[in-house]
Amino acid sequence: MPFLKTSNLVSIERHIVEEGAMHPEATGEFSRLLRDFTLALRIVARDVRRAGLNDILGQTDAVNTHGERVKRLDIHANDVIIRTMERGGHLCVMASEENADLITIPQQLTCGKYVLVFDPLDGSSNIDVNVSIGTIFSIYRRLDEHDTGPGTLADVLQPGFRQVAAGYAMYGSSTQLVYTSGNGVDVFTFDPTIGEFLLTFEKIRIPQRGKIYSVNSGNAYKWPQGMRDYVSHLLRPSDDGLRPYSLRYVGTMVADIHRTLHYGGIFMYPPDSSAPSGKLRLVYEVNPMAFIMEQAGGRATDGHRRVLEVIPESLHQRLPCFMGSVDDVLEVESFLRAANEISG
Repeated sequence: MPFLKTSNLVSIERHIVEEGAMHPEATGEFSRLLRDFTLALRIVARDVRRAGLNDILGQTDAVNTHGERVKRLDIHANDVIIRTMERGGHLCVMASEENADLITIPQQLTCGKYVLVFDPLDGSSNIDVNVSIGTIFSIYRRLDEHDTGPGTLADVLQPGFRQVAAGYAMYGSSTQLVYTSGNGVDVFTFDPTIGEFLLTFEKIRIPQRGKIYSVNSGNAYKWPQGMRDYVSHLLRPSDDGLRPYSLRYVGTMVADIHRTLHYGGIFMYPPDSSAPSGKLRLVYEVNPMAFIMEQAGGRATDGHRRVLEVIPESLHQRLPCFMGSVDDVLEVESFLRAANEISG
């Protein structure tokens, strides 16, 4: 099996405290930050479950910084996270996929030494039809931990290898929180009867190779040649039984990555002729998922570079991504290299 189910009843707060005990220099500030953030996730999970009843489905008239029509539930989740996190005294700055600029901590409040970036509601196109959606987040230390003033753009635009923690919540048949602080990947499931996230799978490991690929095949006519060659390869039966692969694509990154972590295979959002840099945002989506994938024993690249070593140039920078089982990602990279050699 690719993951181990836990036999102990461990809440996420206890888990965070136990991880903190591994760092004698820890002050408890990080643990309190995560406690506040899991409160925000519980509120969003509740409101997602009641979205139809509370009349917060559907679109607004607003368009976000990416030119996309904003869903009402997007705005609600964004507001919940900001309001929950800004008063804790743990953060110096935040950034959200829904906000064009940095989210500053109000002047009258205390600034801390951490940075929070997040996609409040991943999978907006699926909100109104009750398909799994989620929240993606990432935490960094500010560049100067002795600074007590507001955080800066430089604090947010750090390469992914500097993440202190990352994770995602998936709102589906149950609410699950997948989380890493650099010590493997753990899965927590929310029990609404007691109001707690409980540890359900410990230190999950992605298989070395899978038999599932996840990509928006509707864009195939716009893909570069190497990408088309690779998918054609996956669909051809092989003598060793490793192929053909099955296509699975939900259109919510959280759901597609979650399945890939458990079953192996590859998730891809390649460049194409209309989106040369891909569609996914490096800061809010690609970096957190790449950190999780590597911590689970997988691989995450943009086709030729390790994602976590890419230095962001802007808040909403996009980046192609290929992540999943090591053998699968290495294989797609070889197809991309071969096509470049041929065309050059």
